[in-house]
Amino acid sequence: MDKNRVLFILFTGVLRYYQTLLTHKIIMSDAPLLVLRKLKLKTRMILVLGLVSAIQTGLIGGFAWYYLSDSLDDEIGQRALMVAKTIAAMPEIITGVQNRDQAALNALGHKLATTNEALFIVIGDKNSIRLAHPNPDRLGHSMADDDGDQGTIALVEGLGYIDKALGSLGLSMRGKAPIFDLTGEDIIGIVSVGYSLNQVRSTIAQYNLVLFSVMALMLVGSVVAAIIIAGRFKRAIFGLEPEQIARLFEERDATLQSVREGIIAINREGIITTFNRTAIETLGLNPDTRLAGQPITKVLPASVLPAVLSSGQPEFDQEVWLNNRQMIVNRLPVKQGNEIIGVVSSFRPRDELDQVSRQLTRIQQYADTLRSQTHEYSNKLHTIAGLIQLGATDEALALIGSEVSDHQALIHLLLESVPDPLLSGCLLGKYNRAREMGLKLIIDPGSRMLELPDTLPRDQLVTVIGNLIDNAMEATRMQLPLGGEVHLSMSDLGHDLIFEVEDQGTGVAPEDQERIFEKGFTSKASNNHGIGLHLVRSFVDQWGGSITLENLTEGGSRFTLYLPKTPTQSMTVMETH
Repeated sequence: MDKNRVLFILFTGVLRYYQTLLTHKIIMSDAPLLVLRKLKLKTRMILVLGLVSAIQTGLIGGFAWYYLSDSLDDEIGQRALMVAKTIAAMPEIITGVQNRDQAALNALGHKLATTNEALFIVIGDKNSIRLAHPNPDRLGHSMADDDGDQGTIALVEGLGYIDKALGSLGLSMRGKAPIFDLTGEDIIGIVSVGYSLNQVRSTIAQYNLVLFSVMALMLVGSVVAAIIIAGRFKRAIFGLEPEQIARLFEERDATLQSVREGIIAINREGIITTFNRTAIETLGLNPDTRLAGQPITKVLPASVLPAVLSSGQPEFDQEVWLNNRQMIVNRLPVKQGNEIIGVVSSFRPRDELDQVSRQLTRIQQYADTLRSQTHEYSNKLHTIAGLIQLGATDEALALIGSEVSDHQALIHLLLESVPDPLLSGCLLGKYNRAREMGLKLIIDPGSRMLELPDTLPRDQLVTVIGNLIDNAMEATRMQLPLGGEVHLSMSDLGHDLIFEVEDQGTGVAPEDQERIFEKGFTSKASNNHGIGLHLVRSFVDQWGGSITLENLTEGGSRFTLYLPKTPTQSMTVMETH
């Protein structure tokens, strides 16, 4: 590969690099030209790509013209030198020079010039005196008359060479070679073969016409391609300008960091692409941990996000355990058209929801208790007032004594056997609620719950017991609208806490006894009641306990709840997300 070709390849490579760099700097960054900044992205891309293509085309065309000219000059020079060496070795030429036969040399030189399409062939003796020349007036004169070159390299050093000179026949590329005698030892003359460079320039002009025509078509094609690329690029970014994209990115980042839910997103390869501070805090990671670019399975080995990526099915409000905390997780596939390109997951601690739920539950219990007592005492007061007006004072006193006795008995039982204020308050509220519904909540007098573990979440326990009692009262009321009974017994003897709730409903069908604990399952008219038993089962499983269900022979059903005083290993559930 010659020097010019290497230079051409290097030049085009460097030009391509700077073209790409310049295009990126102008289009994607703040343009250094204020005029370009005011233009829309599509217009900016078309102008910049067109301008860069024009500059590139012009530079490549100029270098190609230089490369072509230099290559042709070199090729013509080598041809002239080769012809000169060939002629110098011809016996006729050697004999003619030795005999100084100008006529023979001129005739032979003219013939050889025509044959080789040369502008001229000049033959001189060892003193550089012309013996053959296309112009007879130049014969007998020194070959140095035109350009000062006496052929020293050929006549003294015996070497052929190439030069470019403006002679009597115009600008030409010449090849000169020494003529040796027949023995090949002594230099007896010199041959100069010249080719017109004007003809070469004409040939180059023809080549350039084709070259620049092709480059003009390339330029037009580049502009058309720029228009197409700009249009597709604009559609790919939803018609937004770079400034709008930057603002949306900043707003998205601010939104991610402001929400209280943990958020993690992965791409189709399972690599984490997006996350927020809440996710790092919830996962218990070092704040300096670099999540972006990490495989999700490396950060969360048991993550099910890759499964969602494969199935394409969203998952909402899933309850999982993560770092010994119960989480509510949503997983949603991200689609581009019909193709799944990633998954976004949001998660929040269940205890945050439970805290709000507990507050609402306590308020609801308080309101239910007040409403029940207000309604009940209003009825009793009206009854007592009626008895007094009728003069039945003994009956009025008996009714007052009965009410006081029943209520005092319940209060005494709760104070003695259930010292925990949350649990006793819940039971008192359910007692009043049952009376308002026309039912009786009967708490076994032998019940006791004195040894509640400190680690047992009271709020969750109250929620579980409350759900069981509510379901029992609802089932009883549907079967016995008035006079039905719900029985509750409690025991903390042994290693377990035991709660039994019996109702007088219709019982639970055998095929539903397992499904009744599934989320959303219910045999009631309301579709939300099934959530209660699902929460009961979740809490029991978390604490390492168990719950049983049996239908009573006399009708109704019995739920028995067993909670170990010391949580077992089953409470520690494998972390998953």
